[in-house]
Amino acid sequence: LDPISPDEAVVADALHGRVEGVAQPDALVVVADATSLDRSLFLVAEFLELELPTCLVLTMIDEVAARHGSIDLDRMSLALGIPVLVVVAHKGVGHEAVKPLNSHPDAWQRTDMSPPEGLPQRTAWVDSIVTSVVKPLDADLRTRRIDAVLLHPVWGPLVFVAVMLAYFHSNFTLAAPIVDGLDGVVASIGDTVRDAVGGTFGDFLADGVIGGVGSVLVFLPQITLLFLIIGVLERVGYMARAALLADRVMGRFGLEGRSFVAMLSSFACAVPGIMSARTIPNERHRMATMMSAPLMTCSARLPVFTLLIAAFVPDRSVVGPINSQGLTLFGLYVLGAVSGLVYSLLLSRFMLGGPAAPFMMELPPYRRPTMHAVLLHVWDGAWSFMRKAGSIILLTTAGLWVMLNVPPTSAPEGLTEAQAASYEMEHSIAGAVGKAMEPIFAPMGFEWRTNVALLGSLAAREVFVS
Repeated sequence: LDPISPDEAVVADALHGRVEGVAQPDALVVVADATSLDRSLFLVAEFLELELPTCLVLTMIDEVAARHGSIDLDRMSLALGIPVLVVVAHKGVGHEAVKPLNSHPDAWQRTDMSPPEGLPQRTAWVDSIVTSVVKPLDADLRTRRIDAVLLHPVWGPLVFVAVMLAYFHSNFTLAAPIVDGLDGVVASIGDTVRDAVGGTFGDFLADGVIGGVGSVLVFLPQITLLFLIIGVLERVGYMARAALLADRVMGRFGLEGRSFVAMLSSFACAVPGIMSARTIPNERHRMATMMSAPLMTCSARLPVFTLLIAAFVPDRSVVGPINSQGLTLFGLYVLGAVSGLVYSLLLSRFMLGGPAAPFMMELPPYRRPTMHAVLLHVWDGAWSFMRKAGSIILLTTAGLWVMLNVPPTSAPEGLTEAQAASYEMEHSIAGAVGKAMEPIFAPMGFEWRTNVALLGSLAAREVFVS
């Protein structure tokens, strides 16, 4: 509770009743990992110093049993002077025992067992409790064996690159056929509505509403796959290892290992990536991470990249199962990451001062992720994407359709259907706006059509596709 980051300062201030408009808590439920009590009890000691009714809830007790250890809860409660309960959170075990305490915190006894002050004395206090209440756990040999490979200075980075390549490859081998199927369904629905309604309004519903939103929604399988990969990597315990591997590289660009986690989260969405940077204690690293995270390739850009790659990159094998399209997508993600690192380097060198801070992160044991937790993570990401498609993207694509078809224009005779459609759009409101933007974007090689797409993407990047 001696904070070194703004995120920790908020917690410490709230516990001491120093947050304006927020009362000091009536009681505390402290949650600790049963497999690492030698570290957790230092934090428990700080909570006990607040002299509030306190309860200790131990998680991961199933892991303690699996490693042939045990904890004497009664003796531990006596040593600490507070209630001690156990839960297995993902299985719902122990929840019923916590609820009555949560409803009547006034019944919790206040501790008379004040922990000693000073690091040597407190270390001795923690050691005495652990020695008396914990039957030692067997070494986690499985985690050690896996880490011998995944944290290896050579094999570790190679495994990470292989995992990322497998993901990008699967975007075109697994998700792309589903995307093509959904695209056909959307086109069929649009044609049915056009025939049923007829006229200009039928074209608006078919092309501006169903076609516009549908052209984005068809990429839902790839968005789902992205959140599935990130969800599994987080819950299996690999993210912390990736952060450790990246720390040395990130340090050369004015960042640290925790910055890697924030940036990897930004591949799903930059907003939670920026928010997760709150936990970085060093202000220089924190600011550089927050400024660089938006340069990562977020899920909103995935439909755009997929569309362009499918249009311009031929599908051919490069090395074994790795094809040129998956490799191109991987390269675009790498390019986004490199641009973020270069930007953070410039910020750290010329704008952000202050000394660097040491990096410390606890490596959790490898765990088999529960299907419920992974599916919940995937659903949150997919539902957010669909909600965005049904609101911002719907309104934007409908507005773009109107701008592209007003005023009504008759194309000259002798043009093909595609040429006639292009002529009509060029002489629409959107065409006029796109042409007005050409002096700005001409040096980049963009003409009016691209300018209109860029204008729509200001509301949502995915609108570029429609």
